[in-house]
Amino acid sequence: MKTVTIGLLGTKLDNRGKGQSRWKRWRPTLGLSQQQELKVDRFELLHETRDRNLAERTAADIQEVSPNTQVVLHPIRVRNPWDFEEVYGTLLDFCRDYSFKNNEEYLLHITTGTHVAQICWFLLCEANYLPAKLIQTSPSSAEEDTVNNSIGSYQIIDLDLSKYDAIAKRFERQTEDDLSFLKSGINTRNKAFNKMIEQLERVGSRSSAPVLITGPTGAGKSQLAKRLYELKKQKCLVQKQFVSINCATLRGDNAMSALFGHTKGAFTGAQTKRDGLLTKAHQGVLFLDEIGELGSDEQAMLLHAIEEKCFYPVGSDTTVQSDFQLIAGTNRNLYQESEAGNFRADLLARIDLWSYQLPGLAQRPEDIEPNIDYELSQQEKTKGHQVTFNQIARKTYLNFAKSVDGKWKGNFRDLNASIQRMTTLAEGGRITKADVDQEIATLNKRWEEHSTKADDINLTHYLDSQTIEALDLFDRIQLQQVINICRQSKSLSEAGRTLFDKSRLKKASTNDGHRLRQYLNKFDLSFNDFLDK
Repeated sequence: MKTVTIGLLGTKLDNRGKGQSRWKRWRPTLGLSQQQELKVDRFELLHETRDRNLAERTAADIQEVSPNTQVVLHPIRVRNPWDFEEVYGTLLDFCRDYSFKNNEEYLLHITTGTHVAQICWFLLCEANYLPAKLIQTSPSSAEEDTVNNSIGSYQIIDLDLSKYDAIAKRFERQTEDDLSFLKSGINTRNKAFNKMIEQLERVGSRSSAPVLITGPTGAGKSQLAKRLYELKKQKCLVQKQFVSINCATLRGDNAMSALFGHTKGAFTGAQTKRDGLLTKAHQGVLFLDEIGELGSDEQAMLLHAIEEKCFYPVGSDTTVQSDFQLIAGTNRNLYQESEAGNFRADLLARIDLWSYQLPGLAQRPEDIEPNIDYELSQQEKTKGHQVTFNQIARKTYLNFAKSVDGKWKGNFRDLNASIQRMTTLAEGGRITKADVDQEIATLNKRWEEHSTKADDINLTHYLDSQTIEALDLFDRIQLQQVINICRQSKSLSEAGRTLFDKSRLKKASTNDGHRLRQYLNKFDLSFNDFLDK
Protein backbone atom coordinates (compact mmCIF):
# COMPACT_ATOMS: atom_id res chain seq x y z
CA MET A 1 0.00 0.00 0.00
CA LYS A 2 1.35 3.41 -0.97
CA THR A 3 1.77 6.18 1.58
CA VAL A 4 0.55 9.60 0.47
CA THR A 5 1.14 12.77 2.46
CA ILE A 6 -1.05 15.84 2.06
CA GLY A 7 -0.05 19.22 3.43
CA LEU A 8 0.13 22.98 3.04
CA LEU A 9 3.37 24.71 2.15
CA GLY A 10 4.65 26.73 5.09
CA THR A 11 5.44 30.21 3.84
CA LYS A 12 7.71 30.86 6.86
CA LEU A 13 8.87 27.51 8.22
CA ASP A 14 9.48 26.03 4.76
CA ASN A 15 11.30 29.20 3.63
CA ARG A 16 14.16 29.16 6.15
CA GLY A 17 17.77 29.65 5.12
CA LYS A 18 19.34 30.79 1.86
CA GLY A 19 21.52 28.79 -0.50
CA GLN A 20 23.36 25.88 1.12
CA SER A 21 22.51 27.16 4.60
CA ARG A 22 18.94 26.04 4.10
CA TRP A 23 20.01 22.42 4.55
CA LYS A 24 21.02 23.19 8.14
CA ARG A 25 17.63 24.62 9.09
CA TRP A 26 14.56 22.61 10.04
CA ARG A 27 11.92 22.85 7.32
CA PRO A 28 8.78 20.80 8.20
CA THR A 29 7.76 19.71 4.69
CA LEU A 30 11.29 18.68 3.74
CA GLY A 31 11.93 17.09 7.13
CA LEU A 32 8.86 14.90 6.75
CA SER A 33 10.32 13.47 3.53
CA GLN A 34 13.64 12.68 5.25
CA GLN A 35 12.31 10.39 7.98
CA GLN A 36 14.07 7.04 7.71
CA GLU A 37 11.19 5.04 9.24
CA LEU A 38 8.58 6.71 7.05
CA LYS A 39 8.48 6.01 3.34
CA VAL A 40 6.47 8.68 1.47
CA ASP A 41 5.52 7.59 -2.03
CA ARG A 42 3.75 10.80 -2.98
CA PHE A 43 3.50 14.26 -1.47
CA GLU A 44 0.40 16.32 -2.37
CA LEU A 45 1.62 19.83 -1.59
CA LEU A 46 -0.89 22.71 -1.57
CA HIS A 47 0.51 26.22 -1.97
CA GLU A 48 -0.62 29.76 -2.62
CA THR A 49 -0.26 30.76 -6.27
CA ARG A 50 2.03 33.64 -5.24
CA ASP A 51 4.40 31.13 -3.56
CA ARG A 52 5.02 29.04 -6.66
CA ASN A 53 8.81 29.60 -6.62
CA LEU A 54 9.06 28.45 -3.00
CA ALA A 55 6.87 25.43 -3.80
CA GLU A 56 9.02 24.41 -6.77
CA ARG A 57 12.25 24.84 -4.77
CA THR A 58 10.78 22.74 -1.91
CA ALA A 59 9.66 20.05 -4.37
CA ALA A 60 13.19 19.96 -5.89
CA ASP A 61 14.74 19.63 -2.42
CA ILE A 62 12.38 16.73 -1.60
CA GLN A 63 13.39 15.00 -4.85
CA GLU A 64 17.06 15.43 -3.90
CA VAL A 65 16.75 13.86 -0.42
CA SER A 66 14.03 11.34 -1.34
CA PRO A 67 14.17 10.49 -5.08
CA ASN A 68 11.36 7.94 -4.77
CA THR A 69 8.89 10.54 -3.48
CA GLN A 70 6.70 12.04 -6.19
CA VAL A 71 5.73 15.64 -5.42
CA VAL A 72 2.45 16.96 -6.85
CA LEU A 73 1.88 20.70 -6.51
CA HIS A 74 -1.65 22.09 -6.06
CA PRO A 75 -1.92 25.88 -6.41
CA ILE A 76 -4.74 27.44 -4.37
CA ARG A 77 -5.86 30.98 -3.76
CA VAL A 78 -6.91 32.27 -0.34
CA ARG A 79 -7.21 36.01 0.01
CA ASN A 80 -7.41 35.97 3.81
CA PRO A 81 -5.72 32.97 5.50
CA TRP A 82 -7.46 33.92 8.78
CA ASP A 83 -10.95 33.82 7.28
CA PHE A 84 -12.38 30.53 8.55
CA GLU A 85 -15.15 30.30 5.95
CA GLU A 86 -12.81 30.98 3.03
CA VAL A 87 -10.08 28.60 4.20
CA TYR A 88 -12.51 25.80 5.01
CA GLY A 89 -14.27 26.19 1.66
CA THR A 90 -10.97 26.08 -0.25
CA LEU A 91 -9.73 22.95 1.53
CA LEU A 92 -13.16 21.31 1.20
CA ASP A 93 -13.05 21.90 -2.57
CA PHE A 94 -9.66 20.20 -2.70
CA CYS A 95 -10.97 17.16 -0.78
CA ARG A 96 -14.06 16.85 -2.99
CA ASP A 97 -12.02 17.08 -6.20
CA TYR A 98 -9.27 14.72 -5.07
CA SER A 99 -9.55 11.06 -6.05
CA PHE A 100 -8.86 9.03 -2.89
CA LYS A 101 -7.98 5.36 -3.50
CA ASN A 102 -8.54 2.31 -1.31
CA ASN A 103 -5.01 1.02 -1.90
CA GLU A 104 -3.37 4.19 -0.54
CA GLU A 105 -2.81 5.29 3.06
CA TYR A 106 -3.11 9.03 3.64
CA LEU A 107 -1.27 11.18 6.18
CA LEU A 108 -2.36 14.77 6.72
CA HIS A 109 0.56 17.05 7.66
CA ILE A 110 -0.80 19.70 10.06
CA THR A 111 2.42 21.37 11.15
CA THR A 112 2.36 24.07 8.47
CA GLY A 113 -0.30 26.64 7.69
CA THR A 114 -2.16 29.06 9.96
CA HIS A 115 -4.04 27.89 13.05
CA VAL A 116 -7.24 28.41 11.06
CA ALA A 117 -5.99 26.04 8.37
CA GLN A 118 -5.00 23.47 10.99
CA ILE A 119 -8.47 23.60 12.52
CA CYS A 120 -10.09 23.25 9.10
CA TRP A 121 -7.89 20.25 8.26
CA PHE A 122 -8.90 18.62 11.54
CA LEU A 123 -12.62 19.17 10.93
CA LEU A 124 -12.41 17.81 7.39
CA CYS A 125 -10.53 14.77 8.62
CA GLU A 126 -12.99 14.15 11.47
CA ALA A 127 -15.94 14.45 9.07
CA ASN A 128 -14.23 11.91 6.77
CA TYR A 129 -14.00 14.28 3.83
CA LEU A 130 -10.34 13.42 4.07
CA PRO A 131 -9.76 9.74 5.08
CA ALA A 132 -6.39 10.29 6.72
CA LYS A 133 -4.46 10.09 9.95
CA LEU A 134 -2.81 13.27 11.20
CA ILE A 135 0.96 13.59 11.20
CA GLN A 136 2.78 16.25 13.22
CA THR A 137 6.47 17.12 12.74
CA SER A 138 8.79 19.01 15.06
CA PRO A 139 12.46 20.07 15.15
CA SER A 140 15.07 18.16 17.09
CA SER A 141 15.74 19.26 20.64
CA ALA A 142 19.44 19.73 19.85
CA GLU A 143 20.59 23.33 20.06
CA GLU A 144 23.17 23.23 17.27
CA ASP A 145 22.25 23.36 13.58
CA THR A 146 23.19 19.81 12.66
CA VAL A 147 21.95 17.57 9.89
CA ASN A 148 19.80 15.61 12.37
CA ASN A 149 18.33 18.81 13.69
CA SER A 150 17.22 19.79 10.18
CA ILE A 151 15.33 16.51 9.84
CA GLY A 152 13.46 16.65 13.15
CA SER A 153 10.92 14.03 14.26
CA TYR A 154 7.30 13.10 13.60
CA GLN A 155 4.28 11.67 15.36
CA ILE A 156 1.15 10.11 13.83
CA ILE A 157 -2.19 10.88 15.45
CA ASP A 158 -5.09 8.52 14.79
CA LEU A 159 -8.49 10.18 15.25
CA ASP A 160 -10.32 6.86 15.75
CA LEU A 161 -11.28 7.47 19.38
CA SER A 162 -12.52 3.90 19.80
CA LYS A 163 -8.86 2.81 19.85
CA TYR A 164 -8.14 4.83 22.98
CA ASP A 165 -9.46 2.88 25.96
CA ALA A 166 -9.11 5.70 28.49
CA ILE A 167 -11.03 8.12 26.27
CA ALA A 168 -13.69 5.49 25.51
CA LYS A 169 -14.18 4.81 29.21
CA ARG A 170 -14.41 8.51 29.89
CA PHE A 171 -17.12 8.86 27.24
CA GLU A 172 -18.95 5.90 28.80
CA ARG A 173 -18.82 7.50 32.25
CA GLN A 174 -20.06 10.80 30.86
CA THR A 175 -22.94 9.04 29.09
CA GLU A 176 -23.86 7.21 32.30
CA ASP A 177 -23.81 10.52 34.18
CA ASP A 178 -26.05 12.13 31.56
CA LEU A 179 -28.52 9.22 31.71
CA SER A 180 -28.60 9.37 35.50
CA PHE A 181 -29.17 13.14 35.28
CA LEU A 182 -32.15 12.70 32.94
CA LYS A 183 -33.60 10.15 35.38
CA SER A 184 -33.07 12.51 38.35
CA GLY A 185 -30.52 10.08 39.77
CA ILE A 186 -33.15 7.34 40.12
CA ASN A 187 -31.79 3.86 39.38
CA THR A 188 -34.70 2.81 37.20
CA ARG A 189 -35.01 -0.87 36.27
CA ASN A 190 -37.64 -0.91 33.53
CA LYS A 191 -35.75 -1.95 30.37
CA ALA A 192 -38.07 -0.18 27.92
CA PHE A 193 -37.94 3.07 29.91
CA ASN A 194 -34.14 2.93 30.24
CA LYS A 195 -33.75 2.28 26.51
CA MET A 196 -35.97 5.26 25.74
CA ILE A 197 -33.92 7.53 28.03
CA GLU A 198 -30.70 6.33 26.37
CA GLN A 199 -31.93 7.46 22.96
CA LEU A 200 -33.31 10.71 24.36
CA GLU A 201 -29.87 11.47 25.83
CA ARG A 202 -28.26 11.06 22.41
CA VAL A 203 -30.96 13.13 20.69
CA GLY A 204 -30.77 15.88 23.31
CA SER A 205 -26.99 16.04 22.96
CA ARG A 206 -26.90 16.06 19.17
CA SER A 207 -30.10 17.58 17.81
CA SER A 208 -31.94 20.88 18.06
CA ALA A 209 -35.09 19.44 16.43
CA PRO A 210 -38.42 19.44 18.32
CA VAL A 211 -39.04 16.66 20.84
CA LEU A 212 -42.53 15.36 21.64
CA ILE A 213 -43.10 13.75 25.05
CA THR A 214 -46.41 11.94 25.49
CA GLY A 215 -47.88 10.12 28.44
CA PRO A 216 -50.59 10.29 31.11
CA THR A 217 -50.90 13.12 33.62
CA GLY A 218 -48.28 12.90 36.32
CA ALA A 219 -45.95 10.61 34.35
CA GLY A 220 -43.12 13.16 34.59
CA LYS A 221 -43.26 14.99 31.25
CA SER A 222 -42.52 18.42 32.73
CA GLN A 223 -39.66 17.19 34.87
CA LEU A 224 -38.09 15.30 31.96
CA ALA A 225 -38.38 18.37 29.72
CA LYS A 226 -36.60 20.53 32.31
CA ARG A 227 -33.87 17.91 32.71
CA LEU A 228 -33.43 17.73 28.94
CA TYR A 229 -33.00 21.51 28.82
CA GLU A 230 -30.43 21.42 31.62
CA LEU A 231 -28.50 18.71 29.77
CA LYS A 232 -28.46 20.87 26.63
CA LYS A 233 -27.33 23.86 28.70
CA GLN A 234 -24.45 21.86 30.20
CA LYS A 235 -23.29 20.93 26.70
CA CYS A 236 -23.60 24.58 25.52
CA LEU A 237 -26.29 23.63 22.98
CA VAL A 238 -28.52 26.41 24.30
CA GLN A 239 -27.51 29.69 25.90
CA LYS A 240 -30.66 31.19 27.33
CA GLN A 241 -33.55 30.21 29.59
CA PHE A 242 -36.13 27.45 29.87
CA VAL A 243 -39.61 28.86 29.16
CA SER A 244 -42.59 26.69 30.09
CA ILE A 245 -46.37 27.05 29.70
CA ASN A 246 -49.32 24.71 30.09
CA CYS A 247 -51.36 25.30 26.93
CA ALA A 248 -54.56 24.22 28.73
CA THR A 249 -54.40 27.59 30.54
CA LEU A 250 -54.43 29.58 27.28
CA ARG A 251 -57.74 30.78 25.89
CA GLY A 252 -58.85 33.39 23.33
CA ASP A 253 -56.78 36.54 22.85
CA ASN A 254 -54.73 35.55 25.89
CA ALA A 255 -53.41 32.49 24.03
CA MET A 256 -52.03 34.48 21.09
CA SER A 257 -50.70 37.22 23.34
CA ALA A 258 -49.03 34.84 25.79
CA LEU A 259 -47.26 32.91 23.04
CA PHE A 260 -46.46 35.57 20.46
CA GLY A 261 -46.82 38.86 22.32
CA HIS A 262 -48.82 41.90 21.21
CA THR A 263 -48.46 45.57 20.38
CA LYS A 264 -50.06 48.34 22.36
CA GLY A 265 -53.75 48.62 21.48
CA ALA A 266 -53.83 45.31 19.59
CA PHE A 267 -57.08 44.41 21.40
CA THR A 268 -59.23 45.64 24.25
CA GLY A 269 -57.10 45.72 27.39
CA ALA A 270 -53.74 45.72 25.55
CA GLN A 271 -52.56 48.95 27.16
CA THR A 272 -48.85 48.23 26.76
CA LYS A 273 -46.62 46.21 24.47
CA ARG A 274 -45.95 42.64 25.59
CA ASP A 275 -43.23 40.19 24.59
CA GLY A 276 -44.52 36.64 24.14
CA LEU A 277 -43.07 33.39 25.41
CA LEU A 278 -41.51 32.62 22.02
CA THR A 279 -39.51 35.84 22.27
CA LYS A 280 -38.34 34.98 25.79
CA ALA A 281 -37.30 31.51 24.60
CA HIS A 282 -34.90 32.91 21.96
CA GLN A 283 -31.68 30.83 22.09
CA GLY A 284 -33.27 28.74 24.82
CA VAL A 285 -35.89 26.00 25.13
CA LEU A 286 -39.67 26.44 24.92
CA PHE A 287 -41.71 23.72 26.64
CA LEU A 288 -45.35 23.65 25.56
CA ASP A 289 -47.10 21.24 27.91
CA GLU A 290 -50.47 19.89 26.74
CA ILE A 291 -49.82 21.22 23.24
CA GLY A 292 -52.98 19.42 22.09
CA GLU A 293 -55.01 22.14 23.84
CA LEU A 294 -53.84 24.87 21.47
CA GLY A 295 -56.41 26.38 19.13
CA SER A 296 -56.11 26.14 15.34
CA ASP A 297 -54.85 29.74 14.93
CA GLU A 298 -52.15 29.26 17.54
CA GLN A 299 -51.14 25.99 15.90
CA ALA A 300 -50.74 27.70 12.51
CA MET A 301 -48.59 30.50 13.94
CA LEU A 302 -46.51 28.06 15.96
CA LEU A 303 -45.78 25.99 12.84
CA HIS A 304 -44.62 29.13 11.02
CA ALA A 305 -42.43 30.13 13.97
CA ILE A 306 -40.79 26.70 14.11
CA GLU A 307 -40.04 26.61 10.40
CA GLU A 308 -39.14 30.25 9.76
CA LYS A 309 -37.72 31.22 13.17
CA CYS A 310 -39.92 34.30 13.12
CA PHE A 311 -43.54 35.32 13.77
CA TYR A 312 -45.90 38.31 13.95
CA PRO A 313 -46.96 39.53 17.40
CA VAL A 314 -50.67 40.25 17.67
CA GLY A 315 -51.42 43.60 16.03
CA SER A 316 -47.97 43.96 14.46
CA ASP A 317 -46.95 43.99 10.80
CA THR A 318 -43.29 43.48 11.69
CA THR A 319 -41.82 40.04 12.36
CA VAL A 320 -39.90 39.11 15.50
CA GLN A 321 -36.98 36.68 15.26
CA SER A 322 -36.75 33.80 17.71
CA ASP A 323 -34.47 30.80 17.37
CA PHE A 324 -35.74 28.44 20.08
CA GLN A 325 -35.70 24.69 20.60
CA LEU A 326 -39.13 23.16 21.19
CA ILE A 327 -40.16 20.42 23.59
CA ALA A 328 -43.87 19.57 23.48
CA GLY A 329 -45.85 17.49 25.95
CA THR A 330 -49.32 15.98 25.76
CA ASN A 331 -51.51 13.32 27.34
CA ARG A 332 -53.63 13.14 24.19
CA ASN A 333 -53.25 10.94 21.14
CA LEU A 334 -52.38 13.66 18.64
CA TYR A 335 -52.85 11.35 15.66
CA GLN A 336 -56.45 10.74 16.69
CA GLU A 337 -56.84 14.47 17.31
CA SER A 338 -55.44 15.15 13.86
CA GLU A 339 -57.83 12.71 12.20
CA ALA A 340 -60.70 14.37 14.05
CA GLY A 341 -59.60 17.77 12.73
CA ASN A 342 -58.55 19.10 16.15
CA PHE A 343 -54.79 19.19 15.53
CA ARG A 344 -52.95 20.25 12.39
CA ALA A 345 -51.38 17.34 10.55
CA ASP A 346 -48.48 19.51 9.28
CA LEU A 347 -47.66 20.72 12.79
CA LEU A 348 -47.80 17.16 14.11
CA ALA A 349 -45.42 16.01 11.38
CA ARG A 350 -43.05 18.85 12.31
CA ILE A 351 -42.93 18.11 16.06
CA ASP A 352 -43.04 14.31 15.81
CA LEU A 353 -39.51 13.75 14.54
CA TRP A 354 -38.46 12.57 18.01
CA SER A 355 -41.41 11.21 19.99
CA TYR A 356 -41.22 9.50 23.38
CA GLN A 357 -44.09 8.01 25.36
CA LEU A 358 -43.68 7.94 29.12
CA PRO A 359 -45.44 4.95 30.69
CA GLY A 360 -47.53 5.43 33.81
CA LEU A 361 -46.22 4.30 37.19
CA ALA A 362 -48.50 1.24 37.22
CA GLN A 363 -46.85 0.11 33.94
CA ARG A 364 -43.42 0.25 35.58
CA PRO A 365 -43.83 -1.85 38.77
CA GLU A 366 -40.09 -2.60 38.93
CA ASP A 367 -39.41 1.15 39.15
CA ILE A 368 -41.77 1.77 42.08
CA GLU A 369 -39.22 0.86 44.77
CA PRO A 370 -36.39 3.14 43.50
CA ASN A 371 -38.92 5.96 43.10
CA ILE A 372 -40.09 5.45 46.69
CA ASP A 373 -36.48 5.79 47.83
CA TYR A 374 -36.11 8.92 45.69
CA GLU A 375 -39.23 10.48 47.20
CA LEU A 376 -37.97 9.64 50.71
CA SER A 377 -34.66 11.36 49.96
CA GLN A 378 -36.51 14.44 48.68
CA GLN A 379 -38.60 14.56 51.85
CA GLU A 380 -35.42 14.28 53.90
CA LYS A 381 -34.04 17.38 52.16
CA THR A 382 -37.30 19.24 52.73
CA LYS A 383 -37.80 18.27 56.38
CA GLY A 384 -34.14 18.33 57.37
CA HIS A 385 -34.19 14.87 58.95
CA GLN A 386 -34.37 11.26 57.79
CA VAL A 387 -37.64 9.35 57.65
CA THR A 388 -37.67 5.61 56.86
CA PHE A 389 -40.02 2.62 56.85
CA ASN A 390 -39.68 -0.17 59.34
CA GLN A 391 -39.25 -3.55 57.66
CA ILE A 392 -42.85 -4.79 57.75
CA ALA A 393 -44.21 -1.37 56.81
CA ARG A 394 -41.96 -1.18 53.75
CA LYS A 395 -42.92 -4.68 52.64
CA THR A 396 -46.64 -3.96 53.08
CA TYR A 397 -46.44 -0.70 51.13
CA LEU A 398 -44.38 -2.21 48.32
CA ASN A 399 -46.72 -5.20 47.96
CA PHE A 400 -49.70 -2.87 47.66
CA ALA A 401 -47.91 -0.42 45.34
CA LYS A 402 -46.96 -3.17 42.89
CA SER A 403 -50.25 -5.06 43.02
CA VAL A 404 -53.23 -4.62 40.68
CA ASP A 405 -54.85 -2.57 43.44
CA GLY A 406 -52.13 0.06 43.12
CA LYS A 407 -53.93 2.19 40.51
CA TRP A 408 -51.62 5.21 40.67
CA LYS A 409 -54.10 7.28 38.66
CA GLY A 410 -52.00 10.42 39.20
CA ASN A 411 -48.79 8.45 38.62
CA PHE A 412 -45.78 10.08 40.29
CA ARG A 413 -47.92 12.87 41.70
CA ASP A 414 -49.87 10.24 43.64
CA LEU A 415 -46.66 8.61 44.85
CA ASN A 416 -45.15 11.95 45.88
CA ALA A 417 -48.29 12.91 47.81
CA SER A 418 -48.45 9.47 49.43
CA ILE A 419 -44.86 9.56 50.69
CA GLN A 420 -45.32 13.15 51.80
CA ARG A 421 -48.35 12.21 53.91
CA MET A 422 -46.61 9.26 55.56
CA THR A 423 -43.35 11.12 56.32
CA THR A 424 -45.35 13.98 57.84
CA LEU A 425 -47.42 11.72 60.11
CA ALA A 426 -44.58 9.34 61.05
CA GLU A 427 -43.51 9.60 64.69
CA GLY A 428 -39.79 9.70 65.40
CA GLY A 429 -38.88 9.52 61.70
CA ARG A 430 -40.21 5.96 61.42
CA ILE A 431 -43.10 4.91 59.16
CA THR A 432 -44.94 1.97 60.76
CA LYS A 433 -47.37 -0.59 59.37
CA ALA A 434 -50.21 1.37 60.95
CA ASP A 435 -49.12 4.44 58.97
CA VAL A 436 -49.00 2.35 55.80
CA ASP A 437 -52.44 0.80 56.42
CA GLN A 438 -53.90 4.26 56.90
CA GLU A 439 -52.24 5.53 53.72
CA ILE A 440 -53.46 2.54 51.68
CA ALA A 441 -56.99 3.27 52.87
CA THR A 442 -56.55 6.92 51.86
CA LEU A 443 -55.32 5.99 48.38
CA ASN A 444 -58.10 3.44 47.89
CA LYS A 445 -60.74 5.98 48.85
CA ARG A 446 -59.32 8.63 46.52
CA TRP A 447 -59.07 6.25 43.59
CA GLU A 448 -62.54 4.81 44.31
CA GLU A 449 -64.07 8.28 44.23
CA HIS A 450 -62.72 8.76 40.72
CA SER A 451 -63.44 5.25 39.43
CA THR A 452 -65.18 5.20 36.07
CA LYS A 453 -63.88 1.94 34.64
CA ALA A 454 -64.09 -1.70 35.66
CA ASP A 455 -60.32 -1.97 36.14
CA ASP A 456 -60.58 0.80 38.74
CA ILE A 457 -62.59 -1.49 41.03
CA ASN A 458 -60.55 -2.15 44.18
CA LEU A 459 -61.00 -5.77 45.19
CA THR A 460 -59.66 -5.14 48.69
CA HIS A 461 -63.08 -3.68 49.57
CA TYR A 462 -64.70 -7.08 49.00
CA LEU A 463 -62.03 -9.78 49.44
CA ASP A 464 -59.19 -10.39 51.88
CA SER A 465 -55.61 -10.09 50.65
CA GLN A 466 -54.94 -13.85 50.67
CA THR A 467 -57.95 -14.52 48.41
CA ILE A 468 -56.87 -11.77 46.00
CA GLU A 469 -53.30 -13.06 45.84
CA ALA A 470 -54.60 -16.54 44.94
CA LEU A 471 -56.58 -15.27 41.95
CA ASP A 472 -55.27 -15.41 38.39
CA LEU A 473 -55.12 -12.11 36.56
CA PHE A 474 -57.92 -13.39 34.28
CA ASP A 475 -60.19 -14.01 37.31
CA ARG A 476 -59.37 -10.60 38.81
CA ILE A 477 -60.24 -8.75 35.61
CA GLN A 478 -63.45 -10.74 35.17
CA LEU A 479 -64.53 -10.19 38.77
CA GLN A 480 -63.81 -6.46 38.54
CA GLN A 481 -66.05 -6.21 35.48
CA VAL A 482 -68.86 -8.16 37.21
CA ILE A 483 -68.66 -5.94 40.30
CA ASN A 484 -68.73 -2.83 38.11
CA ILE A 485 -71.93 -4.03 36.39
CA CYS A 486 -73.52 -4.92 39.74
CA ARG A 487 -72.76 -1.45 41.14
CA GLN A 488 -74.46 0.17 38.15
CA SER A 489 -77.56 -2.05 38.36
CA LYS A 490 -80.65 -1.63 40.55
CA SER A 491 -81.12 -5.35 41.22
CA LEU A 492 -79.47 -8.75 40.92
CA SER A 493 -81.76 -9.63 38.00
CA GLU A 494 -80.90 -6.45 36.10
CA ALA A 495 -77.21 -7.13 36.53
CA GLY A 496 -77.72 -10.71 35.35
CA ARG A 497 -79.58 -9.59 32.23
CA THR A 498 -76.73 -7.23 31.37
CA LEU A 499 -74.01 -9.81 31.94
CA PHE A 500 -75.73 -12.71 30.14
CA ASP A 501 -77.30 -10.63 27.37
CA LYS A 502 -76.41 -13.08 24.56
CA SER A 503 -76.59 -16.53 26.15
CA ARG A 504 -79.98 -15.84 27.77
CA LEU A 505 -81.55 -15.56 24.31
CA LYS A 506 -80.70 -19.20 23.63
CA LYS A 507 -82.50 -20.48 26.76
CA ALA A 508 -86.21 -21.38 26.90
CA SER A 509 -86.30 -20.41 30.57
CA THR A 510 -83.96 -17.73 31.89
CA ASN A 511 -82.89 -17.11 35.45
CA ASP A 512 -80.16 -14.55 35.08
CA GLY A 513 -80.19 -13.61 38.76
CA HIS A 514 -79.58 -17.22 39.78
CA ARG A 515 -76.63 -17.59 37.38
CA LEU A 516 -75.05 -14.42 38.73
CA ARG A 517 -75.67 -15.48 42.33
CA GLN A 518 -73.84 -18.76 41.68
CA TYR A 519 -70.87 -16.93 40.22
CA LEU A 520 -70.63 -14.56 43.20
CA ASN A 521 -70.96 -17.43 45.67
CA LYS A 522 -67.59 -18.76 44.46
CA PHE A 523 -66.04 -15.70 46.13
CA ASP A 524 -68.41 -15.60 49.15
CA LEU A 525 -69.95 -12.46 47.71
CA SER A 526 -73.54 -11.31 47.23
CA PHE A 527 -75.20 -8.51 45.28
CA ASN A 528 -75.85 -6.61 48.54
CA ASP A 529 -72.10 -6.36 49.11
CA PHE A 530 -71.89 -3.82 46.29
CA LEU A 531 -74.64 -1.48 47.40
CA ASP A 532 -73.38 1.99 48.39
CA LYS A 533 -69.78 0.88 48.05
